Amino acid sequence: MKNTAFKKWLKEKNACESGFKWVGKRDLRKTWDELDNPAWLGWLARRCGVEKKPFVSIACECARLALPFVKKGDNRPLKAIETAEKWIRGEATDVECRTAADYDYAAYASSAYAAAYAAAYAAYDAYADAYAYAAYAAAHATHAAAYDAAKRTEFMKKCCDIYRKHIRFEDLKPQ
Repeated sequence: MKNTAFKKWLKEKNACESGFKWVGKRDLRKTWDELDNPAWLGWLARRCGVEKKPFVSIACECARLALPFVKKGDNRPLKAIETAEKWIRGEATDVECRTAADYDYAAYASSAYAAAYAAAYAAYDAYADAYAYAAYAAAHATHAAAYDAAKRTEFMKKCCDIYRKHIRFEDLKPQ
């Protein structure tokens, strides 16, 4: 999709002003390849008709990046991630995912912010569906490790790479 058509499409989809401005003269392909914000990649992929399951995989993989920052002995984020991964394989129910999410949210609320701000972004689009609650909670529980800008930038780049691994440009079908 060329820049002019892409920008028209973005307006129709109510893209945020900062995202619209960032696109500048890029077309859809260049935007997909160069985006460095996992939340925007998720927004774009959803509006381009990508099915929901890859978002749960993305959320889990991004949340796993943050696990080294979780307080030693706190297994709740890992349990929530594993439950979401079981759902992907058809081995967990929506109720199990919600339960893991509730359990993990307690870890988020009670522990220090432990890791990967970007993981929460990656999980955001998946959150809207019951099966993704566990993935979202896991990402939140491992939410903001070092609010240090360099680490946040590094995590966001890794999360963008994870997006592009699970969702290829060819999977995008803007309508």
